Amino acid sequence: MAAAALALSQPVVLFFTNAALLTLRAPAPDGKPGWATSPLAPELAAAGIAGDAASWDAGLTARGAAGFEDLIEACRDLGARFMICDMGLRAIGLERGALRDDLPFEEGGLVSLYRILGDAGRLVVI
Repeated sequence: MAAAALALSQPVVLFFTNAALLTLRAPAPDGKPGWATSPLAPELAAAGIAGDAASWDAGLTARGAAGFEDLIEACRDLGARFMICDMGLRAIGLERGALRDDLPFEEGGLVSLYRILGDAGRLVVI
């Protein structure tokens, strides 16, 4: 959704908090993306989809859909703003230094996000 909005020249702020911050972890020493070991959402497990984020992502790309890394890089390249929730980092015990260094992070919270959005902004939560 974010990449599509950016492709239409709509401004986008991606706000990551709590468990979503795990998708932004720095790559492992072997080069494996930090997000690859993230657990799948409980809703997917309840639907009978097993594995971790890497296996889910591999299935997407095998079926011709864009993978997580493709989408995150497209969002970066198209000018998305990446906001990380300072309270969310503390809540899950993750240090900012543990995050990938190729994305332009802004640190803030919901108040910061609502200020950026203003009265005309739209908030989409998935």
